[in-house]
Amino acid sequence: MGFFDNILYGFQITFQPINVLFCGIGVLMGTLVGVLPGIGPAGAMALLLPATFKFSPTSTLILLAGIYYGVQYGGSTTSILVNIPGEASSVVTCIDGHQMARQGRAGPALGIAALGSFIAGTIANLGLMFVALPLAHAALSLGPPEYFSLMCMGLIIVTYLAQHSVLKAIMMALVGIILGSVGLDLITGLPRFTLGLNELTDGVGIIPLVIGLFGISEILENLEERLERDVFKTPLKNLWPSLKDWAQAKWAIVRGSIIGFFLGILPGGGAVISTFVSYAVEKKVSKNPERFGKGAIEGVASPESANNASAGASLIPLLSLGIPPNPIMAIFFTALMIHGIQPGPLLIKQYPDLFWGLVASLYLGNALLLILNLPLIGIWVKVLKIPYKILFPLILLFCLIGTYSINHVTFDLYAMIFFGVLGWMMRKFGYEPAPLVLAYVLGPLLENALRQSLLISQGSFLIFIVRPISAVALGIAFLLLLSNLFPYFRMRRREYEKF
Repeated sequence: MGFFDNILYGFQITFQPINVLFCGIGVLMGTLVGVLPGIGPAGAMALLLPATFKFSPTSTLILLAGIYYGVQYGGSTTSILVNIPGEASSVVTCIDGHQMARQGRAGPALGIAALGSFIAGTIANLGLMFVALPLAHAALSLGPPEYFSLMCMGLIIVTYLAQHSVLKAIMMALVGIILGSVGLDLITGLPRFTLGLNELTDGVGIIPLVIGLFGISEILENLEERLERDVFKTPLKNLWPSLKDWAQAKWAIVRGSIIGFFLGILPGGGAVISTFVSYAVEKKVSKNPERFGKGAIEGVASPESANNASAGASLIPLLSLGIPPNPIMAIFFTALMIHGIQPGPLLIKQYPDLFWGLVASLYLGNALLLILNLPLIGIWVKVLKIPYKILFPLILLFCLIGTYSINHVTFDLYAMIFFGVLGWMMRKFGYEPAPLVLAYVLGPLLENALRQSLLISQGSFLIFIVRPISAVALGIAFLLLLSNLFPYFRMRRREYEKF
């Protein structure tokens, strides 16, 4: 089939009634999760994943994708009206979005956030179609050494881009690799790291791990603080931005979309970093940078465009290379594996209905979000007024049901609570869960690629150096690790110069 035939085929898959329903449920659930701080996209997707086991993999991915970019839309509502980011990628939107609300311009702020998200999502979908296919063809020439080196580079980039200490991020990645090694050995079939527990023979479950680290820990952290949601009382009128607003925001949307797309492809880039980078770029190129922080509409348009573009772009390395670039994509990876599908360069050829159906659903989901979100803003405002003491027992109940429904064993509940407390303590001491989850998913793949490479080379590690792509990837990873030592050497040099 030709390129346009594939797109038409994708829309035929997407517009099947069950897939339209799943797309609608996904975007609504995602928006709700984005509006209500408390569980996040990773926790929400992990909760709904067990409910999709009896449906097709295409329907499952359409639902998860709807949740993912629905969160990006919903997070802007709380950022603008309440000055509380519903999701980490909406932190930057608070800066100018809430100031616009305080000036009586909440309507244009919400409108430009929704429209910018729609435009950015559409640009990312086009990029996904044009980049994923060539990348998948190129990936067919890669062998186990290249995959091992690329995964190593990806993990190093994730830790390098960590929001807190790089050393702590590396520690979390190593813990994730150890957790991914729990269970039966890939080659010998013998149990390892099971602590004598039969329940760990199949390994640590991804659902208890993710729900605990992202869902339960978020609940514990919110209970610890007095989270006041004082919705700013301003009339929600003129949701459609004026011509002046468009003139100020149009290039911010374009730049934010491009930045978000390219950072979304990179391991560890994701929506959070892209919003900070796009906001900094807008402030740098602006003729009046002093407007930022005081209600500049570009300060809303650019980060909201960036986080939606990065959401679509992050699907590219997963579907083309089989390497998830962030924890959200790790859940997509798990969903495919559960349905017996190996993500990677052969996925597009072997499962064209899944790939093109997912791509087409992104257009439908973006259109649904634009159509539904602006009229439903009044309802989301009312939802925001629900006290957290009422919300958290419901969220906890859903976490328990979602975890137990997978294997119907109480051990998974204990594991979820353990990882929830662990995640809460990690947050308090500045340890990020993202490197841990990503390393947990990549760990078995990393080990498998390493062992296959050493079998091919008869035990020689030179195989990772003599192959060009592998050598370049390892070189980049080494340089990134080395760059973290420069501040230490600089500090030691200053101390030496004092003497």
